[in-house]
Amino acid sequence: MSRLTTSTVPVPRRRSGPFASRLIGVLLALWLPVVLIAVWWFVSAGSTSPFFPPLSRIVQETWNQWIVYGAWTNLIASVRNLVLGYLAGVLIGLVGGTVLWRWRRVRQAANPLIYFLYVLPAPALLPAMIAIFGIGEMRQIALIALGSIWPTLLNTLDGMRGISGTAFDTARVLRLGGIRTFFRVVLPAAAPQIAAGMRASLTIAIVLMVVSEMVAARSGIGYFILQAQAEFAIVKMWTGILVLALLGTVLNYLFVVVERRALRWYYRSRAANGS
Repeated sequence: MSRLTTSTVPVPRRRSGPFASRLIGVLLALWLPVVLIAVWWFVSAGSTSPFFPPLSRIVQETWNQWIVYGAWTNLIASVRNLVLGYLAGVLIGLVGGTVLWRWRRVRQAANPLIYFLYVLPAPALLPAMIAIFGIGEMRQIALIALGSIWPTLLNTLDGMRGISGTAFDTARVLRLGGIRTFFRVVLPAAAPQIAAGMRASLTIAIVLMVVSEMVAARSGIGYFILQAQAEFAIVKMWTGILVLALLGTVLNYLFVVVERRALRWYYRSRAANGS
């Protein structure tokens, strides 16, 4: 009798769909913050310190202050000044970086001034800003814009200077012309580094938004925090800090989402190269 042999056929693994992959990615990104918040919640539950109140009390007071009592007007004022100052600074940085890349003599003449202003702390210019613009919102917007210029400008310049000569030789062979070369070769090649500079500018803009609202201001999250501290309303002060942290987190995640969509081709090429 012949022995019947059965060969085992490997069963292919089922790959998770895109929704499952995204869900797993979200869970991996959120588990540590969730654990830390849970630890903070339970550890501070029995706190009697006036300086470190329970997280449950801070959350309840945040709802009361920023929703019921109308402190959200300070949030709107902060976001408005932040957006205007950040956009102005990024625009100046993009144009300035492009000009410095395009004309070498201008770059050589402006380099000492740029690095002098870059290392100068923007909060140190608050008295000068008050003297020039007064105590209104224009002073806050100008300070945010001033701090937002330099990361974008320097990253734009470095990104454009790092483009290989082969790319420009190819553009000349294809007879793209100056404008088309700039928009089809220069900007796409420098876009990843420009985006990194814009993200650094966003972080600086948020810091300067709070700093500008703590001096000679009448609204904003920084003003709210400083007033609560002056009144010794510690829980109220913590609500302002919590709202500021949430605002910064949301803005950074929004920037990442927009960056991922705008530079989809770049991240796909990195994934294809295994980096």
